[in-house]
Amino acid sequence: MKAIREKMLINEENLKEVNAFLLREDNPLINGILKIIDENGGVEEINRKARENGKLENLMKRLEEKKSPFLKDLEWLIKQRDKGAFISIPEYRRKILGKKADSMRFDESFAVTLEISACNFFPWLIEEAKKAIRQQDLMPARYIRVRSMKEQVEDGDILAFAAAMQIIGASYVQTLDTKGTMLGSDGKPINVHLGGPETITGYFGGVGVPNEYALKWVEEYLHYYTEYGVRQVLNTNIGTVLLGFLLHKLGIDMEFKISVFLGIDNPYSILWILTMAKLFSRDDGTTPLIGFNLSNSVDNSTIELSAYIRKTFDFEDVVRIEHHITEAYKSIVRQPYDRLNELLEVADHVKNISAKHEGAPPEVEKTREHPSDILDYFMPKKEIMEKGLMPKLLANYLDKHDAVNRTAKALTEKGLTFIAAQNLHKK
Repeated sequence: MKAIREKMLINEENLKEVNAFLLREDNPLINGILKIIDENGGVEEINRKARENGKLENLMKRLEEKKSPFLKDLEWLIKQRDKGAFISIPEYRRKILGKKADSMRFDESFAVTLEISACNFFPWLIEEAKKAIRQQDLMPARYIRVRSMKEQVEDGDILAFAAAMQIIGASYVQTLDTKGTMLGSDGKPINVHLGGPETITGYFGGVGVPNEYALKWVEEYLHYYTEYGVRQVLNTNIGTVLLGFLLHKLGIDMEFKISVFLGIDNPYSILWILTMAKLFSRDDGTTPLIGFNLSNSVDNSTIELSAYIRKTFDFEDVVRIEHHITEAYKSIVRQPYDRLNELLEVADHVKNISAKHEGAPPEVEKTREHPSDILDYFMPKKEIMEKGLMPKLLANYLDKHDAVNRTAKALTEKGLTFIAAQNLHKK
């Protein structure tokens, strides 16, 4: 066995050849990235602009200049936070466990991050906050957004949501428009051979970021990074995953997470990507990869093996394993889909894991007039308003909030811990 195992050793000459390829001055792939960075002012200027434009006071100022109605909501949110309107963690535990909570010891090293998807409209967050205050619920510590970036700019939502995340102490990730399901800046489909359901078999290889759009993805990222301080984005293509590693290696302080749409569904796919993360990590060991949203089909064995790889590569505190506990009721998985019990089995020994809620529990969804549908994420706001769907989509979102709190309750009842919005729920 030892002799066979040693055949796995990577030849140092092969590594030298890879390095030589990356450093070639006539390398068109690397030169394409360097050109975009240079056109944006260079690494230091890019990071400086992102830090400046991402500051809370500057986001609020821009909303004020736009006379945005969202400004009042943000001021209300700050007021509620500062007066302690949201339930504290000890109070929440007593709410669930009674007096027993005061004598229990909770191990924070295995805290599960409470995650919700997708919070596509800033007003939904405010309605969620009102509900959390009213019912003494928890607000999530992580939010996913899947809405047209251009739409968010038009109505100021991108500014308001970025500000809100800093106010409540949560992380969030945006989904860029440069992907095969969208139209390019020229108004033509990015993936010219794909349409709707009639071309569904064409999606089996992934909608992708074809041809020159890989570098356009870099351009789009740098635009939103520098203009709005958007740091974390969803990554749906293996080429743009590599581009993310390269951007970070070159000095851009970007972050990304692997989307469920990339289909990471076994420990070998995790090993592949974490190997690249290690090879392209900075000298200080950091990587832009901050999370894996694993495929809905993974079981706990895959989660545990993924955690084993992650720990071995010293990424345990950096790379979050994000796992769907609930899913949209329509258009993505077979129902019933509910992974809460499986989460409870691994939450006491797998660190840095998040519980993602993209729908209500199936028994709730089937009672709704408009159950959650993953295809709703891709509907333009104008169409949503014309069809009168916004109240129904808000109801779907608040159902997800309830699912988050169902998970927090179950974790607490087992003596396990969670991470909620850190500026709202004091420890």
